[in-house]
Amino acid sequence: MKIPQLKELQRAYGFEEVAIVPGDMTVNPEQTNIEFKLDKLTFPIPVLAAAMDGAVNPAFAVRFSKIGGLAVLNLEGVYSRYERPEEVLEKIIAAPQEKVTQVLQQVYAEPIKEKLVGERIQAIRKAGGVCAVSVTPQNTKNLHKVAMEAGVDVFVVQSTVTTARHSSKSYRGLIFSELCQWMRGTPIIVGNVVSYPAALELMRTGISALLVGVGPGAACTTREVLGVGVPQVTATMECAAARDAYLKESGRYVPLITDGGMRTGGDLCKAFASGADAVMLGSSIAQAEEAPGKGYHWGMANPHPSLPRGTRVRVGVRGKIQEILFGPTSVTDGTQNLIGALRTCMGVCGAATIKEMHGARMVIAPAIKTEGKFYQAGQVCK
Repeated sequence: MKIPQLKELQRAYGFEEVAIVPGDMTVNPEQTNIEFKLDKLTFPIPVLAAAMDGAVNPAFAVRFSKIGGLAVLNLEGVYSRYERPEEVLEKIIAAPQEKVTQVLQQVYAEPIKEKLVGERIQAIRKAGGVCAVSVTPQNTKNLHKVAMEAGVDVFVVQSTVTTARHSSKSYRGLIFSELCQWMRGTPIIVGNVVSYPAALELMRTGISALLVGVGPGAACTTREVLGVGVPQVTATMECAAARDAYLKESGRYVPLITDGGMRTGGDLCKAFASGADAVMLGSSIAQAEEAPGKGYHWGMANPHPSLPRGTRVRVGVRGKIQEILFGPTSVTDGTQNLIGALRTCMGVCGAATIKEMHGARMVIAPAIKTEGKFYQAGQVCK
């Protein structure tokens, strides 16, 4: 009996399954250029703080901006629903684990108030911060005008999976080329994507940057609930191929932001070696003393009224944001001085810029814990 051809499965790789090969020359880490350019904006460090209520509030956004990164405020979170969001955060943090999803659903059932949207954006701008906000596609048409009038600097449209085309019998989907016209030059970041065709099609709409990653985040359960997702190394490489193809096609460079799944400096470095121009961090940011979640972290899809795709996780408070990003650190697990790790890795690979880091060679490698590191039990090797 002839067996019919079966569906082919592509092997995909996550951060734990690859390693970066040192270069044939080295560069002084202090001389590496890690700037992230987003249209006319330039950020000294290529790090975005994720649009999650336990990670970013207006005060944190200002602080993060002043140390060189870009923090994204969730425009559909507690800060745009409640005059006194601190009280609501305390309720979420104090909820027993078995009831937290129910509490989140109740909290986020409160309507978004346009007045608060404008006030939060203006508060960040008046304090001297670069203001980035995130909305879901279904709320973009309602909230983009308020954000524009309030003076937003960067507009992020984000959902579990985002494509340039959407089929629906009930409403006309968001057209990103139209949004680019509406926003009149304000940089637009769109996500999340993991595939070459979707990335290429979104770039052709005129958007400014792409978020890469479906399901890898510490608080995300999309892969468990929906079975959807691609490990981050493969996802970033595939979208990077689309970016490079679009650059040849149009002459326009659309940066990639790998979003989720990074816990250590090594993960960060592998994201850049895979083709990322910047990274978006959630759990690492939520571990900062200044973060509003006080060591707790939950995602934007958690409060979905009928199909939540996330969970509140306890990440703990590990230090000030300055220590997490720049050190000094006394921990050996790679969770602090992330920027120092990136610069050092670039130096070892002989990469003076992020674009040169894209050319770093990678190999498939055994997970660190299986490669003779049995006794480290979670510690990083020397």
